[in-house]
Amino acid sequence: MKKFLLFIVFISCLISSQLVLATTNFTFDQGKNFEAKVIDIIRQENIVREDGTETLQQNIKLKGLKGDWKNKEIIYYGISEIDVLSNPIYKVGDRVWVNEIINDNGEKDYYILNFSRRGWIYLLGIIFSVLIILIGRKKGFRSLLSLCITFFIITKFIVPQIMTGSNPLFISIIGCALILGFIIYLTEGFTRKSHLAIISILISLFITFVLALIFVKLAHLTGFSSEEASFLVGSMGNNIIDFSGLLLAGILIGTLGVLDDVVLGQIESVNQIKKLNPDLSNFKIFRSASEIGRTHLSSIVNTLFLTYAGASLPLLILFAMGSSYGGVTWIQAIDNEQLATEIIRTLVGSIGLALAFPISTILATYFLKNKK
Repeated sequence: MKKFLLFIVFISCLISSQLVLATTNFTFDQGKNFEAKVIDIIRQENIVREDGTETLQQNIKLKGLKGDWKNKEIIYYGISEIDVLSNPIYKVGDRVWVNEIINDNGEKDYYILNFSRRGWIYLLGIIFSVLIILIGRKKGFRSLLSLCITFFIITKFIVPQIMTGSNPLFISIIGCALILGFIIYLTEGFTRKSHLAIISILISLFITFVLALIFVKLAHLTGFSSEEASFLVGSMGNNIIDFSGLLLAGILIGTLGVLDDVVLGQIESVNQIKKLNPDLSNFKIFRSASEIGRTHLSSIVNTLFLTYAGASLPLLILFAMGSSYGGVTWIQAIDNEQLATEIIRTLVGSIGLALAFPISTILATYFLKNKK
């Protein structure tokens, strides 16, 4: 009966989200982009830059693969005076994305935008899915299903609603609630552990939200620090996005993903301790589970920092170079909005993460049944 009710809730949420999307009238001109295949390298030249480095420019014959451009042969003139820093080298057989632009004379120009990489991504996704199911079995399959639902909610509800001008923070709170319910109940079932996990995550997420709201205001973060935000300003037209709210929404969604792992693991630790020694007092159970949590916490905090440092390595090198040459110092770098945004995002998320350990441990210690 419980599984049936969960299934009904799931279907209802999917239908309601589709109804919401059906009421939106947002359109976004993505330009005339199409997929093509490299069929010939007509000409290529080595260009020597002023600093002595070399780059290869190519004129390429392409054949369209889909839509109005299917089997249509076009020429991409890559040999020019314009030097692109990231200049990929193409070979016959490569699949690429091409942009068609009509110039001032009414003629069509074609530019290669990027490689078509989704085939390799699909292959890696299949390998990932097979391993998760082989190792995790039933729970692994459920986790993959919850991942698909999470992706659906983000791409089909949260993102489209924000694009229509809805409040990003409000939409993300609704989306987080849906994601949280599906992740927990789908992977862990409709149990007391699941209820405690949701309560623990909601409390931790609320604290994270309050801290993020306060420090985003205090640090005067606008949400415009990234190139993507600047691009959105010029692309959205009359659909104005609240970028400060978008920043807060991103912090909430990012923190939710970490809290899920931490809280479920901590509650399961308490559950296993109670199973192994049902006669332990609540205080001893809490102390034992807290020791496990402290070890987990230190590794998670380091993981968060290393993840940010790895993703922002070019930016950190840029600031280090500025400091070495008498330019921007590290103290000034911290005041840079782009770096300050990521630091506050990481610290606020880590505080919510740290508080999730005692919150979930206390709730599990006192409210999980002691099975003798």
